[in-house]
Amino acid sequence: MERIAIIGATGLIGTSIAASLASRGFHLVKVARHVEGNALSQSGVVWKAAEVGRTSRVEWAVLLEDVTAVVNCAGALQDGPSDDLDGTHRSGLSELIAGCQAAGVRRFIHFSAMGIDRATPTKFSTTKYAGDEILSGSSLDWVILRPSVVLGAPVYGASALIRGLSSLPVLPVMPGTGPLRPVALEDVVATVEHFLHQEARTRVAVELAGPEYFEFSDLVGLYRRWLGLAPAVEFALPRWLASIAYGLGDMTGRLGWRPPVRSTARAEIARGAVGDDTEWKLVTGIEPRRISQILEARPASVQDRWFATLYLLKPVVISSLVLFWIGSGLASVGPGFSAGLGLMKQGGVTDPWANFVIMAGGAADLAVGVGMAIRRTTHLALLAGIAVSAAYALAGSIVTPWLWFDPLASLLKIAPVIALMLVGLATLRDR
Repeated sequence: MERIAIIGATGLIGTSIAASLASRGFHLVKVARHVEGNALSQSGVVWKAAEVGRTSRVEWAVLLEDVTAVVNCAGALQDGPSDDLDGTHRSGLSELIAGCQAAGVRRFIHFSAMGIDRATPTKFSTTKYAGDEILSGSSLDWVILRPSVVLGAPVYGASALIRGLSSLPVLPVMPGTGPLRPVALEDVVATVEHFLHQEARTRVAVELAGPEYFEFSDLVGLYRRWLGLAPAVEFALPRWLASIAYGLGDMTGRLGWRPPVRSTARAEIARGAVGDDTEWKLVTGIEPRRISQILEARPASVQDRWFATLYLLKPVVISSLVLFWIGSGLASVGPGFSAGLGLMKQGGVTDPWANFVIMAGGAADLAVGVGMAIRRTTHLALLAGIAVSAAYALAGSIVTPWLWFDPLASLLKIAPVIALMLVGLATLRDR
């Protein structure tokens, strides 16, 4: 039985390819940056922690021992604390290719992006195309796949944004978006399976475009109908407001988050993603399905509606908690310091302990807020926020128990804050 390595096995496409191949009896090596929480014991499947751009050719050669084919689904939209476009798309890909050659891997199926052979307006498309050139110049039996927006039951990135926007009764229409020919995830998986056959043609680049043309807002409307919702009221978002949205996306990206609305997405989506499916159908014999056909075959569930609503609420929850904790910390050590001292003295706590407790509480609040803002520490900060909130409730019950009956619900408000942090924890993972 052939042994296939899936690079980027926790992503939207990689997960689906791996699941399909495993069900067909293939032996798999699933490769991802982080394997914790994904390493489910499964016959014929092993997990390996590695990352394109940070793993050397020597390490790849060891990892890919006895592998007959590699499917590379690794990619990034924009540089950030955990993402290096050049490393992921160009230099790191070169190391992976060299590792494949050293390990004796022959077939290499690589996911690129639609339209990069025609225009490269961003570092994303520039590095993607450079990687394609390196691969096509290698001695491997390569296949380059350039999909349009990939849509399926699982969602991530742009596909998750489409699902989330479809829940809004009022839809802001971004300016400067090009037309799309979205492709069904099932057809992408079938394409990979086709090219894994030994007799399949190699050394070919294929665009994967679905049969339907959409404007972005029309695609969102299709999903809204699938969710069983009435048509949304659309309004054109002014360019200045859209620029603010993309700028906020870039800012959160620098904190380690991966929002789909960033300046790279703005430049890339302006040209659209329509492509040409002629070569795809000719080489594989696959007749791409309509997205509407895929949706009709799987009616929306209540869980689909939950996700669509929660997707856009998640950044609201996290950002409101960040503002709450940072604001609380600044107020404690700033304009609210005197009021805090007064409460402490009413409860029998005097200087210097009163000063210490207030300053320590303010510092803890600031640390929790900053920790929540940075993606790498958000999970730990949410847990810390719950612990600190519980400590405040306990301390308040001992020192100032009358605040349970305060008209402003000073202590009672701790419960909904904890609940909101639990929601943040539940929705934190994107994939």
